[in-house]
Amino acid sequence: MDKKVLMANAVRFLSVDAINKANSGHPGMPLGMADVATVLFAKFLKFNPHAPRWFDRDRFVLSVGHGSMLLYSLLYLTGFDDITLEDIKNFRQLHAKTAGHPEFGNLAGIDMTTGPLGQGISSAVGMALAERIVNAKFGDKYCNHFTYVIAGDGCLMEGISEEAASIAGHLKLNKLIVFWDNNNITIDGTVADASSVNQAKRFEAMGWNAIEINGHDFLEIENAILSAQKSDKPTIIACKTTIGFGSPNKCGTSKCHGSPLGEDETILMRKNLGWKYGEFEIPDEVLKAWRETGLRSDEEYALWQRNVAGNKAFEDYINDVLPSSWNKDLNALKQKAIAEQTKVATRKASQMCLEEIVKNVPQMVGGSADLAASNLTLTSYSKTIKPNEYDGNNIKYGIREHAMGAMMNGLALHGGVIPFGGTFFVFSDYMRPSMRLAALMGIRVIYVLTHDSIGVGEDGPTHQPVEHLASYRAMPNIYTFRPCDVVETAESWEIALASERTPSILALSRQNLPMLRTSSKENLSGKGAYVIKDCEGERDATIIATGSEVSLAVEAQEKLKEKGIRVAVVSMPCMELFDMQPQEYQRKVLGDAPRVAVEAATTFGWDKYADATVGMETFGASGKGADVYEFFGITVDEIIKKVEKLLILK
Repeated sequence: MDKKVLMANAVRFLSVDAINKANSGHPGMPLGMADVATVLFAKFLKFNPHAPRWFDRDRFVLSVGHGSMLLYSLLYLTGFDDITLEDIKNFRQLHAKTAGHPEFGNLAGIDMTTGPLGQGISSAVGMALAERIVNAKFGDKYCNHFTYVIAGDGCLMEGISEEAASIAGHLKLNKLIVFWDNNNITIDGTVADASSVNQAKRFEAMGWNAIEINGHDFLEIENAILSAQKSDKPTIIACKTTIGFGSPNKCGTSKCHGSPLGEDETILMRKNLGWKYGEFEIPDEVLKAWRETGLRSDEEYALWQRNVAGNKAFEDYINDVLPSSWNKDLNALKQKAIAEQTKVATRKASQMCLEEIVKNVPQMVGGSADLAASNLTLTSYSKTIKPNEYDGNNIKYGIREHAMGAMMNGLALHGGVIPFGGTFFVFSDYMRPSMRLAALMGIRVIYVLTHDSIGVGEDGPTHQPVEHLASYRAMPNIYTFRPCDVVETAESWEIALASERTPSILALSRQNLPMLRTSSKENLSGKGAYVIKDCEGERDATIIATGSEVSLAVEAQEKLKEKGIRVAVVSMPCMELFDMQPQEYQRKVLGDAPRVAVEAATTFGWDKYADATVGMETFGASGKGADVYEFFGITVDEIIKKVEKLLILK
């Protein structure tokens, strides 16, 4: 039997045996794409299983994450150090490295967490762009590799892939190669039941090179990859495959998509493919052939090491190390803002911060979903990336929030790029699946989300986010900042950039806000909350506020003081960071007196800190911002009433 056939069948049976043992999983795709994956890994993929995070390795994204056993089998067979046969046998078990879907960080050979269809292929566009950006800065000797993707019908049907693929075509990301598992099967039946799209023509219309092959013909697979590598466009290779290839009774049907084949069918499959070995048994000659493929890139790896040896600037760059004194100018900005009592919208404050950050942090790459003029993500140091001109640091994503969210994940995962991207806060809903993946993977991605409240005004409830703050605060491992002035905005940027394992949201105002901070010696936003304006003597009440409402709280404090009521004002720019502080600090900040929370958003979640709230219980309304605030009772008078009522009830 041909060696490549034996190698592909080793992938198939490892996958099937693991899925059967777990009694859970998706065998159809690993069986159908084993031939394609074998050619790719054995002959083309540049990687080193003993130096798995080699920066100039080819990236491989299994966009069809449900077919995770394909990847796990390949990692084991090629000799990655951190996966064993025992890990394969523990597939889908609690705390196993071999989780149901590939999870970034579980195994060194997993380049991103996948599972939600369309996310993998879309994030891969970001990886491919990052490769070109770093290449433009340092050249081929330092960075010159491909990004490969295995995607399925579901990935191509999800709208996010349309957005990302159109950007890839526009930017001519020719080192991006996608293998489409064209098997015409979905969970509910056939693709033809739900779609009549000619995917090859669709991708060609978006500026891609499209190649159609028999996904079980090794020579066709090889020639297609060779052709794709020479293309001046990104390439999609439509691999006509049989889902569940080799399974006599279930191949070509949805029966093998998401269910184990079972013992009886697996026995028949072994006979059908001439595989004479038992469960989890790989013959020595086949394992040896696979392990030799893991050595194929050794010379390239050694050459790359020689090329980069001693270049600390490059090493720091690709590891996203912030330069020393990177925030020196940012600190000067804070001091100047305090001295001049700068009154600007926090979206403008963010742009002022970016002006001082982008010039000092070379890895910063920003962009906006066609709202840069409103999000204020452009600086005097911004240079837009264009087709075949990748030496810039600004991406015009167009009206494609979905793609922007996923691409920022890919940019961050690749390395050599610290991504930030802007849109209106309300439109972050389009990015939410990507934001959730960023939080799940623990990567540094920064979202500049402006027009953060009913202060948007005339655009009305469709553009006024009221539930978004609460929803992101409910998401694990993401910082949600809502700063009140220039200093808090700068502090939020500092924390976001220093947080290597947590994405950050900067929820920023459209309306101008007064300067409230009087000192910038300590990053108080890093504590999540702090007393921004204290009272004389023991406090009678505490007002907690965020963002644009902190100034309202300070006004209310002054008027309550005239009534003989002593109130401390707490600014809480980041709940998540406050919750991480010691209990003693939290008690000191919040105090023991009655508390009122103020935020121009839903009151959901505030009962954790406050006895009463001034906020929203409905969607917003169209009108002048000040009038909308008045109509919904987000006012100084309403704050005073709530405080006085609490004191009466005390």
